[in-house]
Amino acid sequence: MSTTDRPYAVLSPAAARRVFLVLSFTRWFPVGLVVGLLTLWQLERGLSVAQSLTVSSAAGLTVFFLELPTSGFADAFGRRPVFIASAVVNVAASAVLIVAESFWVFFVAAVLTGIFRALDSGPLEAWFVDTVHATSPGADVDGALAAQGTVLGGSIAAGALASGALVWWHPFTASSALLLPVVVFVVLNVVHLVATVALLREPRPTVATSALRRAAASAKEAPAVVRDGLGLMRSNRVLRGLIVVEVFWSVAMIVFETFQPIRLAELVGSEERAGAIMGPVAAGGWAVFAVGAALAGWTSRRVGVTRTAILARVLNGAGAVVMGLVAGPAALIAAYSVTYLLHGSGGPMHAALLHREARAGNRATVLSMNSMVAFAAFGVFAPLLGLLAEQTSTQVAMMTAGAVSIVGAWFYLPARRAERSASQPRRVGTFTH
Repeated sequence: MSTTDRPYAVLSPAAARRVFLVLSFTRWFPVGLVVGLLTLWQLERGLSVAQSLTVSSAAGLTVFFLELPTSGFADAFGRRPVFIASAVVNVAASAVLIVAESFWVFFVAAVLTGIFRALDSGPLEAWFVDTVHATSPGADVDGALAAQGTVLGGSIAAGALASGALVWWHPFTASSALLLPVVVFVVLNVVHLVATVALLREPRPTVATSALRRAAASAKEAPAVVRDGLGLMRSNRVLRGLIVVEVFWSVAMIVFETFQPIRLAELVGSEERAGAIMGPVAAGGWAVFAVGAALAGWTSRRVGVTRTAILARVLNGAGAVVMGLVAGPAALIAAYSVTYLLHGSGGPMHAALLHREARAGNRATVLSMNSMVAFAAFGVFAPLLGLLAEQTSTQVAMMTAGAVSIVGAWFYLPARRAERSASQPRRVGTFTH
């Protein structure tokens, strides 16, 4: 067969790892530019606080309803075209933010963002694992996933610092100081789209079919892929336990993502002071998240993936409890940093355990089921904890959520038993070049 007749060329594990990490950087660095500014941008453009929260919920609900259908389509049609489509929608969503000056335009941007996140959830990671398995069947990828977690955290932290520098610089005094980071955000999303098209390579079917026919066939196949994924969760005790862990994990996330700034405002005396502090604090949080991901890769090579996941889950919940106990802003920030470090440690290990229970035909679907449960749990428990805080105190709600989240470690036990009984898999954590 000639070179031009080959249906595809499978990347080596080392090459796949490089593409995986580069696209992770181009995906997440722009997010850091707006992670601390988006709400401020909406308020500056005329939205009320209630309208801003409604816009945020629109994005989350869009992700929840589209998560499984889009992941099923990615498993059936291909990860590359779906990931490219997500990058296109991301550019559109971010461009709308620049011109948005009313609730409904921001609402459109939020829905587009939700579509982007649903399309974006799973395809790149699934592509990487399947590419590695094409030449190293069954190989573990926890080391590479830990490296990706480090890139993700470091990228967002660097983006947050760059955003603060752009706001401080404010070279165009006739416009808002927040405009330049948003414009750069859009430009870098275009860079991510170009990088995705140029770097991502995926096996193609040997039978020549038009993209339209493959899309139609994949759309018909996607519901069956979703049903198979749900059926796998019902029949696979290990996978079911991992999904339940995500519920408890989301409860802890409410503490260090939602209650953290509220508690900080109580300690420093105002929301304005807390807002000024949260920028560098958030950047620091994502930086230690990256460190935690790197430490998880080191730890898993010594004690195993599941033990590392259990340890991170227990300590992360304990950190959330401590965040509720401390009585000063410096102590709160320190506890937040340690808790976020452990959050970074747990993510790659949890993902590696999910991949052990998935196969090529449903990998993106399994990842999206996990993500969808996280969105649902966050949405259900956040208002309940808010009511608890109103009836008692912010501290009581934080400590309660942290303590409840620790229970989630119990549901890693089926994965731990499976890891003990299985023969030691060949690992792909560090590839030779």
